[in-house]
Amino acid sequence: MAKAAQDEYVLERLAGDAQAPIEVFGFHAQQAAEKMFKAALVAANTNYPRTHRIAELIDRLRHAGVEVPHSFDPLCDLTPFAVEFRYDVSPGDDEEPIDHLRLLDLLRELRAWARSLAG
Repeated sequence: MAKAAQDEYVLERLAGDAQAPIEVFGFHAQQAAEKMFKAALVAANTNYPRTHRIAELIDRLRHAGVEVPHSFDPLCDLTPFAVEFRYDVSPGDDEEPIDHLRLLDLLRELRAWARSLAG
C-alpha cells in the first residue's frame, strides 16, 4: 500500500496538468491499482501472480471469495498502460480520454476498500 501511495502522489500532481502525457498518468494509475489489488490478495491470504493484468487480480480475489465491488471493473482498462502504452505504442485517438479526477476518486475508493480487508 505504501508503494501505491507513491504512485498516487504522482497522480495528484499530474491531475491538474493538461500537458501531462496520458501514458505517464495512465502508467501511475495502473501501478497504483495493481499494487492495491495485490495488497488485497495478501490480506485475503492469497498469493498474487507476477502480472500487470488488473482483471486477473480481480478474478483471483473473487475466486478466493473476496467480494470485489464491480465499481472497480473499469480499472481493468488501465492494463495497457503497464507495458504496451509505456514501451511500444501510444493510446490511439479512438481511446476515451482519462478523467483524471474521477480516476483519482476511484483509486481512493480502492485504497479504502483494500485497507478494510486488512482489518
